[in-house]
This record gives sequence, structure tokens and C-alpha cells, in this order.
Amino acid sequence: MNDLTVSLLVFAVIFGGALVGVVVRPMLSESHLQPDSKDVVKMATGLIGTLAALVLGLLIASAKSTFDQKTNQVRQMTATIILLDDLLAQYGPEATSVRNLLRHSIQPLANRIWHEEEIPVGKHFESTAESLAFENELERLSPGNDVQRSLQSRAIQAFTNGAQIRLLLFAQTGGSIPTPFLIILVFWLSAIFLSFTLFARANLVVMAALFVCALSFAGAIFLVLELDNPFAGLMGISSATLRSALLPLNP
Repeated sequence: MNDLTVSLLVFAVIFGGALVGVVVRPMLSESHLQPDSKDVVKMATGLIGTLAALVLGLLIASAKSTFDQKTNQVRQMTATIILLDDLLAQYGPEATSVRNLLRHSIQPLANRIWHEEEIPVGKHFESTAESLAFENELERLSPGNDVQRSLQSRAIQAFTNGAQIRLLLFAQTGGSIPTPFLIILVFWLSAIFLSFTLFARANLVVMAALFVCALSFAGAIFLVLELDNPFAGLMGISSATLRSALLPLNP
């Protein structure tokens, strides 16, 4: 299910808790509506509310950490590619064909990171054909002096660093939000909403307030899920910076 569907389901479950309270309230006898009973329920829901706040805070922190980590890795990847091209430019005209291969390898790399091409199961960590061709040509360069040897060595090291970042991007794919955390959080919130209408008479104002509150919680869950999936959705990291990192070489 996509993030919006999950969020709508969360809203339905949470607000459904309030509707269950409306249905159950007329079935309660007077002994269930004593002040002592209300106080116990209030204390219990207060405790659940505290736990829910802690879990929601953990989910937000985890999702934000994932988003920031992926953003930094994309920036590092872009900077590494620019550095690699600069080293090859300093190497001289002998590296022109290698620089062109570097440019041709950017689009397939971005397509993989942003899931814009289908990747068979187990093939995520394999380099693209363009990347392999670039690596082979880079290692086949024949330095004519110490400066070129140093530049080739630095370029190979930069390529290795970029490959490590790429592997980290693919190794850390998948949501960092544990599903049990989300299920338990929604259960707690629905229980809290049930308690709201269990002892209070439902009217238009009460139900409207609970509707807005449930919608707000669902919106918070939606933002958490969006942050947890940084390469898609409304808050996805843009691929424009990586794709346009290098300008085409003049013929």
C-alpha cells in the first residue's frame, strides 16, 4: 500500500474508535458512569497518551534521520562525481573518452536510485554496464608522467568512494519504520478516541473536533511515511542535482 492509503486507513481506525464509543455509551449502566470510573479511565488514557507521544516521537526521529542520511549520501555522490570529472580534466585530453563515459553513467545510476527502472531481485548491488565501462577505461589509462599517475590514482580512489556510497544507498533501502510500532501506535490512538466519546455525549462540535484531531494524526503518520521513503512521494529528494552534475563536453 502507498503512503496515502496507509494514512487514510489510520484515520479510519482512529476515528472509528470514537464512533465505537458513541455506540457503546448508551449500553453502559449508571454504575459504569460513576466519577471514580471516569477518573480511572482518564488516568489510563493519559498514560496511553504519554506512551503514544513517545512512540510517535521515535517514529518521527527515525524517519527524519533516514531522510537526512539519504540526502547527505546523494550530495556526497554528486560531489564525488564532480571531483572525479575534475581530476580527469586535469589529466589531459587523453581522458576525454573516460569523461564522456562518466557522463553516460550518471543517468542509469540516478534511475536505479530513484527506482525509475525495474531491477531484478538480487541485482540491486551490481554496477550498471556504463559504470563498468567507465571503471575499465579509467584503469586502462597510461600515465606519461608522475602528475598523471597521481591523478589516475586519485581518480580511482574517488571512484571507489562513489561506489561505496552507491552500495550504502542500496543496502539501506526499505522503510526504517517498524510495522509493529505503527500498528501499536494506531491501536493506542483509537483507544484514546474511544474513551473521549465513552463518557461524553456526542454532538456536532465534539465529533467535528475529534474528526479534525484524527485527521491531524493521520497527517502526521503520512509525513512520517513520506520522510521514510526519500526517493519517492511528495517529499522525495530531487534527482535533478545529480543528473545535471556534469555538463556535456564540447566536441
